[in-house]
Amino acid sequence: MKKRKLFDELFAEKEQKKISIILGPRQVGKTTLLKQLHHTICKNKPGIYLDLDIISNFEKVSNYENLINFIRLEGYDELARSFFYLFLDEFQRYPGFSKILKNVTDNNDNIKIYATGSSSIKIKNEIQESLAGRKNIHYLLPLDFEEFIIFKNGKTELKYLENARKLTGRELNTSLLYHHLTEFMIFGSYPEVVLTPKPEDKIKILNSIFDLYVKKDLVEYLNVSKILNVKRLIEILSVNHGQKIKYEELAQICSIKEYEVKNYIEILQETFLIKVVRPYFTNKNKEIVKIPKIYFVDPGVRNYFLNNFAETEIRNDGGFLLEGFVLSEMVKAGNENIKYWQDKNKREVDFIIDNIHEQIPVEIKFKKRLKQNDLQGLKAYLKQYPQTQKEYLVNISAQYRDTNNINHILPYRVADAITTNNKS
Repeated sequence: MKKRKLFDELFAEKEQKKISIILGPRQVGKTTLLKQLHHTICKNKPGIYLDLDIISNFEKVSNYENLINFIRLEGYDELARSFFYLFLDEFQRYPGFSKILKNVTDNNDNIKIYATGSSSIKIKNEIQESLAGRKNIHYLLPLDFEEFIIFKNGKTELKYLENARKLTGRELNTSLLYHHLTEFMIFGSYPEVVLTPKPEDKIKILNSIFDLYVKKDLVEYLNVSKILNVKRLIEILSVNHGQKIKYEELAQICSIKEYEVKNYIEILQETFLIKVVRPYFTNKNKEIVKIPKIYFVDPGVRNYFLNNFAETEIRNDGGFLLEGFVLSEMVKAGNENIKYWQDKNKREVDFIIDNIHEQIPVEIKFKKRLKQNDLQGLKAYLKQYPQTQKEYLVNISAQYRDTNNINHILPYRVADAITTNNKS
């Protein structure tokens, strides 16, 4: 069974008392990850795994007294020096459950808890308040590109991916990696989709993922009533993926109020369907009022709502597909504060990684041959912010540093390339 990168980080916390919380969308492998941790840790240590989607399981832990008595039956000893491990899947279903977790942590020094939840505004607010200082939060998203290749059993591709950073030149041939990149940009990287070979079956799985998302997250948990309006909103966002769009226009198209649009977009972002990218300005007040761009975190989900799974070569949105891929890789690498930049002459830079102490501009071009005109956004940004130390142009065939000191890089390990250079 394939393991996610997050496994090692979580496993390393097995001797920490803090609750290890794993948040992320449904169907990305949180349950599998939790079961893998349970199986590995509890080979020679006491512990129990509970799926809290099953009501009878929740009844066993529905209050502090019930929980302690239940795990006593499973082998928990208050006087033991080593941890008893409690693995709780989908804990967010029950309001106030985080207070039970708080009581366990505060009153029992030898219980270690791992818990998963489909992230939402409610969960984050609740755990921030009741579990302050008592938890480590981790996010599990769809596979990144390296995990995608691992799940594909691509040993040669994995070697090429590792060595791609060493390549230099203006017309590089990376056809094997590019083949996987295009599949990633068309069908996305939900684990079950990646492991399914036939395109028609991949589409069926994407359909089931959205059905579950609507049923479990939007209807049952978040009590969203205007489902048809929200679906229409998602469809409009898929058409305008990576483009600026006004909330008032979305409200008009979807037949809902502007404040409802803002609320639904926040929900879609907090459940990891989309990422809102706001403009970068040194005047922070301007940032709030300017128009954001909205990207789908997973390209397969976006293409599902767009109803377009055509090859990248025959599509007119290849640039937006690559932008979405780069954004997704950076988000999965932990870059949360990502923005875009545009000047008064409408010259743009696709992304600005805002690290507070420094900003890193990243431009994306879905081209094999670049022209000077492709650099105008970066050049305009560098003129306005001459203190910039690192700047990148992501493209599909070139990797070198040009005479403008702009780093041209391939997309395959984009997050690693930027992070590594950022630390050097």
